[in-house]
Amino acid sequence: MPVHELAQLTWEEVRDLDRARTLVVLPVGAIEAHGPHLPLDTDVVIATAMARDGAHKLAAREGGGRVVLILPAFAYTAATFAAAFHGTLSISGITVTAVIVDLARSLSGQGFPLLAIANAHLDPEHLTALHEALKLARADRLLPIVFPDLTHRPWGSRLGDEFKSGACHAGQFESSIVMSAQPDRVRDTIRRGLAPNPSSLSQAIKLGKRTFEAAGGPRAYFGDPRAASAEEGSRLIDALGTILEEAVLAEI
Repeated sequence: MPVHELAQLTWEEVRDLDRARTLVVLPVGAIEAHGPHLPLDTDVVIATAMARDGAHKLAAREGGGRVVLILPAFAYTAATFAAAFHGTLSISGITVTAVIVDLARSLSGQGFPLLAIANAHLDPEHLTALHEALKLARADRLLPIVFPDLTHRPWGSRLGDEFKSGACHAGQFESSIVMSAQPDRVRDTIRRGLAPNPSSLSQAIKLGKRTFEAAGGPRAYFGDPRAASAEEGSRLIDALGTILEEAVLAEI
């Protein structure tokens, strides 16, 4: 069964979708600094790749008969760690929660049975906002929201050593995915000249650091961008899509 991009359909085409068999996927990212070599919407690029790969896996499952509807990406969220870097746009977690719940309410009103979030932004305030949205949607008896949090087990263990180390912002992990999904947007000459930064952002967060600079990322990257490759990016997109697929199948 097919995968559709909501924004490309007419309202009558959406009206005619079989609600009982249509799953909805929302890519979620941020507009924030990702080193000197990746675009500000890197998280959106990754979330969209995850959403599309997972959607095609779900639609292709034998006997599933499912239609998957991909929403336009939600690109504005809490991004306070990168707030000092030009171009980063950060909004409050409260606002993020309200938007997700309102989207769930709108989808519920149109009879859709499930919303899956493909998230690629790991800022603590952002993650808290998404989890709070899930709680509120459940309390209001809206459609179920599926959100595989990549910072929780078992998901993160599938995404490579750099991701597990926590030194994975604009490093090998994210650079590889963008090189696979949208290679023309990587400043590759700059990427190849960047020294590895082994500082773990996740460990810095546990120690109470609240900015990239304080966490040891003065150029807004952590990890090893030079080690990135498009081949690794394709493998990671496949892994992210499988994570989304499995999380949805566990709910339906």
